[in-house]
Amino acid sequence: MVIVRIGYMPAAAPPDRDGFTALVQGLEREGFDSLWVSERPTGPAGDPVVALTYAAALTSRIKLGTAVMALPGRPPALVAQELASLDLLSGGRLLPAFGLGVRNPGDQQAFGVRREERAAMLDEALPLLRRFWAGDEVTHHGAHYDYDGLRITPRPAKGGFDVWLGGASEAELRRTGRISDGWLASFTTPAEGERGRLLIQAAAAEAGREIEEEHFGAVVPYRRGPLSPELEKRITGAARRVHGPAAPDDVAPPLEALEAHLKRLVEAGLSKFVLIPLGPPEDWDTELAAVRDAVLHLQKG
Repeated sequence: MVIVRIGYMPAAAPPDRDGFTALVQGLEREGFDSLWVSERPTGPAGDPVVALTYAAALTSRIKLGTAVMALPGRPPALVAQELASLDLLSGGRLLPAFGLGVRNPGDQQAFGVRREERAAMLDEALPLLRRFWAGDEVTHHGAHYDYDGLRITPRPAKGGFDVWLGGASEAELRRTGRISDGWLASFTTPAEGERGRLLIQAAAAEAGREIEEEHFGAVVPYRRGPLSPELEKRITGAARRVHGPAAPDDVAPPLEALEAHLKRLVEAGLSKFVLIPLGPPEDWDTELAAVRDAVLHLQKG
């Protein structure tokens, strides 16, 4: 039986205490699996770790994920401590997913990295995070990071994390197979989701590894109401930047078609979903109840 999990991520907007509180508490009440937050230093949504820390204090059950957190430009030792601390305070509910960061000059300035440096930095940083979380005394002299007998505390609640990566290029997919524990796609069609999964599994096999079948997921946008020309341009443009041309309904279906879309993604081998509305709703209680009725019965396992 396929284990389907359905989480939720708010659309990028300036932090709003009352709205975010309603969202977080609504997800816990309605039975969603998880809350996810995105990251853009030059965007409006704020810091992901701060947001998840606030959410952890409001909840006791839902898992807490980053979709995705940029790793290049952050010191691995401090990231290890920061995320382990949040995991412990939340009762072991953190789901870290990392990426290279958005291809945006402003974001790269904020992290202090050049675009061409990012991939090598991630390749070097992720194994270091695993060593720190395992409680190792780390000695490492690399191109970007240098440690001599450094041990970081505390450790995560379970002594480590299953770390997922985002990304859609062939290089990013192969890296996911080589060094990560799962894949979180974005703006993907079912066909592209299946292609990415197969490429990742092949790269993992080449590296003598195996990624669990349940560790493939996607951020899934959905919309309410008719598709305006502006919204269609936004959807197709985002899909083109990630995978290539795609029909809007294959990337961001209307709510009434979301169940069928998720089923197609499950058939493609994906089973962990992060739903994101293409616009902030007027009322979170009403919105989450509607999404619950539309698709939450698919969550099982």
